[in-house]
Amino acid sequence: MNELQLKYGCNPNQKPARVFMENGADLPITVLNGRPGYINLLDAFNGWQLVKELKEATGLPAATSFKHVSPAGAAVGLPLSDTLKKIYFTENVELTPLACAYARARGADRMSSFGDFISLSDECDEATALLIKKEVSDGVLAPSYTPKALEILKAKKNGNYLVIQIDPDYVPAKLEKKQVFGVTFEQGHNFLKIDESCLSNIVTKNKTLSENDRRNLIISLIVLKYTQSNSVCYVKDGQAIGIGAGQQSRVHCTRLAGQKADNWWLRQCPKVLGLEFVDGIKRADRDNAIDVYIGDEYMDVLGEGKWQRIFKTKPEVFTKEEKAEWISKNTDVALGSDAFFPFGDNIDRAHKSGVTAVVQPGGSVRDDLVIEEADSYNMTMCFNGIRLFHH
Repeated sequence: MNELQLKYGCNPNQKPARVFMENGADLPITVLNGRPGYINLLDAFNGWQLVKELKEATGLPAATSFKHVSPAGAAVGLPLSDTLKKIYFTENVELTPLACAYARARGADRMSSFGDFISLSDECDEATALLIKKEVSDGVLAPSYTPKALEILKAKKNGNYLVIQIDPDYVPAKLEKKQVFGVTFEQGHNFLKIDESCLSNIVTKNKTLSENDRRNLIISLIVLKYTQSNSVCYVKDGQAIGIGAGQQSRVHCTRLAGQKADNWWLRQCPKVLGLEFVDGIKRADRDNAIDVYIGDEYMDVLGEGKWQRIFKTKPEVFTKEEKAEWISKNTDVALGSDAFFPFGDNIDRAHKSGVTAVVQPGGSVRDDLVIEEADSYNMTMCFNGIRLFHH
């Protein structure tokens, strides 16, 4: 089959909508359940490229959670600590490496991942399907599914959950096209391979990169390759913990991603882990309440008379001083940028979220000042000479 009719385009008024192969070849996907939409497939195809490259670069199963053509999270299948198991709600599931990757990808920014589209590098197993079953999601794409996993996923959303299988051997054409305002754009597909050679040019006084640093920096670059630009990505222990996408200013990307990384770390603070919620609260309401609690507007949003709907007892205020102290304990974070840092303020902001290793293209007229700023924090910074804009 070389054509697939879609529900509608980006919006319900944009009909008809379809995807098709211009050369008459078969589409590289098979819809096993549900009916895809235009944005579903944009997320699915970008997500698949991301996880396939993560798997190739690290040798580990990979997963990503996409929303509106940018990843909300992405990770490889490293084991979870007991704390991460708790904040990712993995109870009652015997975790496989792929399930660990998905839990990490979905758990990094739970608010942004609400209603996401999932892509998996490996066959979807029962453990991963059980985790997906718990979350609000539009669909999933993988190269294959075990019979039990497919049964679990087909039952989701009253039988309407979108399940797509992709041909793992599919290779896109060397030239790609899209239309904007009736005008056709054409460019070479971005086949750029990201590996350790991207980290060979270390420009700071500190030349030390651990194996963990190297893996995290490579993950950051692969994530950025499929994130709407401008974009910045913070990575720790094999997972993206903060992604800033589609900002016009690079420092706003760095701030946005840094705030997400801080929120991810704050969720692991004992004060947050000790919150007691009312029985029967929905998972999304619990996630939102936690984000409000660790934010600066807690007393305004959950002030007198409002907290009873969510918490069993009124939580103590999480002071700015307490939050700052906890955030200061986050270390060994890697940071990637899809284009050069024009000012040292990006490095200043990254330092506040525990960044110790950076990779960026370089090429700014102020490179010397950015390097000087990194040196002031004893960071290790690589110039890879590669821009990773994605639109």
